[in-house]
Amino acid sequence: MPDHSRNSIRLIKKYPNRRLYDTHTSTHVTLADIRQLVIDEIPFQVVDAKSGEDLTRSILLQVIQEAESGGEPIFSSDMLKGIIRFYGPFQGMLGSYLDKSIQTVIDIQTQSGVQSSQAWSEFMHKQVPVMQDLMRQYVEQSKNLYLGTQNLFGLFGGRAPGSNEGRKKGGDE
Repeated sequence: MPDHSRNSIRLIKKYPNRRLYDTHTSTHVTLADIRQLVIDEIPFQVVDAKSGEDLTRSILLQVIQEAESGGEPIFSSDMLKGIIRFYGPFQGMLGSYLDKSIQTVIDIQTQSGVQSSQAWSEFMHKQVPVMQDLMRQYVEQSKNLYLGTQNLFGLFGGRAPGSNEGRKKGGDE
């Protein structure tokens, strides 16, 4: 009999009819079942039954979308818009920040024994203004650095900061 301990990765296959099949239990599962695997910290991977493509992230996003649709959502529309704006050159930084923030909450919950969605929601609402301010500062500094570099090398016809172009003639030259 195969070893299906906590350390082995549970394989979930997704079929073309959009049904999920847990190969460990030999049963079809729902997104709620996938959510429970996450909560229970049971390692799993979701793959396309035909191609073998890893669909885990896509399924996890569906779990989040389902959870956001019911009850009080964690992500406000403004927060989601902010996240969307950071895709591209800044997504690595935002992803790292979110990873560390979520891990901090998990660590605090583990230490305090509090694992409520209310505690999580309160933490996230407090973090939004801080995160937005940090991101705004970072974006502003990055933009200034980029524009300064472009001007320094004259790539867009601008002048380097501090150059004498555009100043009145007749000074102490």
